[in-house]
Amino acid sequence: MANRIQPTEAQWKAIISNDKESDGKFFYAVQTTGIFCRPSCKSRPPKFENVRVFQSPDEARAERFRPCKRCKPTGERLPDHEWIELVTEYIDNHYTEHLTLDVLADVSHGSPYHLHRIFKRVKGLTPMEYIQDYRMDKAKALLRDSGLTISDIGHKVGLDNTAYFITLFKKKTGVTPLRYRGQYVLNNTSMEVQDHNEIR
Repeated sequence: MANRIQPTEAQWKAIISNDKESDGKFFYAVQTTGIFCRPSCKSRPPKFENVRVFQSPDEARAERFRPCKRCKPTGERLPDHEWIELVTEYIDNHYTEHLTLDVLADVSHGSPYHLHRIFKRVKGLTPMEYIQDYRMDKAKALLRDSGLTISDIGHKVGLDNTAYFITLFKKKTGVTPLRYRGQYVLNNTSMEVQDHNEIR
């Protein structure tokens, strides 16, 4: 586990001060973003508890961290599809939080404009459209499988404004959350009756 240690005081100081002199001596990865960087990376400083230190890029890659698009710790450019896969994974794991294009660009070490453009090219939809679709899929599952109120479901999928949640859900599915739940219950009841009749 020596290659996954937290930074020493000197290493942490180098990270938060973007110390160019420390480049090549070690690399640091951020657990919450899945990205590893050079100490001199100009990205927003991570939280200490989320940082792991590696002696080489290979060690970081072996732990499934991907190189930063901004500081290029391997000397190579991260392919666009890998970068977008990283952003997508972040959305999938943090969809309940307040997510904006700026937040996503910040955690993925890119610019909002570039992220928007590349994400759309790779995925066929914008980051915000992807977030909305992902949240609606999660909301559908909760409407089907839980007894939570519409408001609680909105909160669970990262949409605290209930009116906005209902409007967005209807825009994406064509029905309100309540109607969707009602249709699901009705369809299941009909199928149970049909199964019962067939058994008889």
